[in-house]
Amino acid sequence: MISSVQNPLVKRLKKLRHPKARREQNLCLLEGTKLLEAACETNSPIALVCCTLAWRSRYIKLWSELSQRAERVEIVTPEVLKAIATTVNPDGIIAAIPRQPVRATCSKNLTLGVFLERLQDPGNLGTIVRTAVAAGAEGLWLSADSVEADNPKTLRASTGAWFRLPIEVSEGFLQTLGEYRDRGLQIVATTPRSSLTYWEVDWQQPSIILLGNEGSGLSPEAMALSDRQVSIPLSAGVESLNVSVAAALLLYEAHRQRRMRKKQA
Repeated sequence: MISSVQNPLVKRLKKLRHPKARREQNLCLLEGTKLLEAACETNSPIALVCCTLAWRSRYIKLWSELSQRAERVEIVTPEVLKAIATTVNPDGIIAAIPRQPVRATCSKNLTLGVFLERLQDPGNLGTIVRTAVAAGAEGLWLSADSVEADNPKTLRASTGAWFRLPIEVSEGFLQTLGEYRDRGLQIVATTPRSSLTYWEVDWQQPSIILLGNEGSGLSPEAMALSDRQVSIPLSAGVESLNVSVAAALLLYEAHRQRRMRKKQA
């Protein structure tokens, strides 16, 4: 059992809170039982697992699976686990998994995707990933100047959906977006200045939802690539919605229209 916060392994794991260390070690932190369950369900590689004795006693079946799947497993004291964790009250288990900065996307048969330009908040990204999976999106593209896709807060906010959605960190974000437009997918961007509301769009055709930075929105270059610019009606006195809320509204309008089509078919 590891009982000292000065243990070299503990020090190395604590560093994974920071982007530079994640790049250097080629690992990222995975915190909590739900994320470990999702990692196992999707057959994701696991480099290291640290858990407390209490956690191991409570989750015997999952512990057995992790012991076989992970390259290394360690029992640690609650104090050591808390020193590693980025959460205030960790639930007893933390893992390190290989970074996956670019994952293959469903590019050939894409019918619904999300493009995010210069997104900065990891919680927003995690929430959008979770909603995209729930609404049936098939891929997500993130501009290279956005928050890192494997930020620990992003993984937690996704509640495991991060493992189920193809994500690509794109150096050529605008070029990739233009390529999908050339293939015939409609690019839908939000702007408060549009008279067209998001529910007036035909979401039954292959579509990409394009969203931008929390404060400044989309760049003019990205906006110029959109085919449809839509607004989300707001009551007086409300300036805008959180970007993850906006993403949810558009994703579920697309989901609603497509579900209706299936019922009518």
